[in-house]
Amino acid sequence: MPSKQPVRFDPSVETIAPDEQETLKTLEGSFQEILETTSQDYGHAVRSVHAKAHGIARGTFTVADDLPAELAQGIFARPGTHEAVIRISTNAGDILDDSVSLPRGLALKVLDVEGARLPGSDGDTTQDFIMVNGPAFSAPDAKAFAKNLKLLAKTTDRFEGVKKAMSATFRVVESALEAVGGQSATLQTLGGAKPVHPLGETYYSQTPFRYGDYIAKVALFPVSPGITRLTGDTVDITSRPDALREVVRDELIEHGGTWEFRVQLNTDLETMPIEDASVVWDEAESPFVTVATLEIPPQLSWEHGVTDRTDDALSYSIWHGITAHQPLGGVNRARNETYKQSADFRGNFNGCPMHEPTKLSELA
Repeated sequence: MPSKQPVRFDPSVETIAPDEQETLKTLEGSFQEILETTSQDYGHAVRSVHAKAHGIARGTFTVADDLPAELAQGIFARPGTHEAVIRISTNAGDILDDSVSLPRGLALKVLDVEGARLPGSDGDTTQDFIMVNGPAFSAPDAKAFAKNLKLLAKTTDRFEGVKKAMSATFRVVESALEAVGGQSATLQTLGGAKPVHPLGETYYSQTPFRYGDYIAKVALFPVSPGITRLTGDTVDITSRPDALREVVRDELIEHGGTWEFRVQLNTDLETMPIEDASVVWDEAESPFVTVATLEIPPQLSWEHGVTDRTDDALSYSIWHGITAHQPLGGVNRARNETYKQSADFRGNFNGCPMHEPTKLSELA
């Protein structure tokens, strides 16, 4: 637990920029450009971000017993086991050869949760968490996010050969930066990320959320030996367009995996800001503490022609959930309508409207 008392949630912790609606329209325009470009190219609509899935796996999410009051909040207020489904991906809005090396993502959907719902998710019983293998967001605020996305929209699904070459160059530059203790979120987003094994990574919410009476970031840490041995390992992506899908499938068939879901409580609004998503919250001030365990039993995480349909039917959003875990900050507010925009576009284009599952057996 943190040495300082956690900050209590109050609506005043958020500061809405005067031009936030204008920024949102810019984001929506970029999302629409990505969606229209890729759907016309593929004849099928895919997500505007994290389009390519590398594995979908079902399991259980178990809330720990006897959590202290500060941690027994929201869906973690009562111990119990829930069905859950994860989706492993990379962050581009087009489906690229895996030699374009990008940050990894993991989306977690927890089923059968109770509590007052966030706007737009009324009647559902799911709680989504969307995480990436880095502790902070690549942009500090919604305006910078919109600027980055506009650049990505202009390059979506074009000149894949150039992207491969650029990715190889960016990886060399990023490796040189890391060798001297630095890194570049921009280079990683453009293809300079190290080609790490998705199952060995720790995944972070990057942005803050309400945590019942408090405020927190969350993360998913691998803990079972079968996947911790992969931490830091790189995947040979040479001439293997779907290398990540292959290695995730092989490992999950053999080992499955166990992760701990951990919470980092906000203890200082100055050093752990709500409206600057690029700031890493100091773990020395407030360490991540385990509140639940995700168990994925050995299974086939990708079967061509089958898992594709499951992927189409699934929709993840940080705004699928309960008010006790309300997303906070400008970047998260910007992700509300844009994630809905992407899901609605996919549902309409593919002729399959999105429906939140109430149990895993409803998934294809």
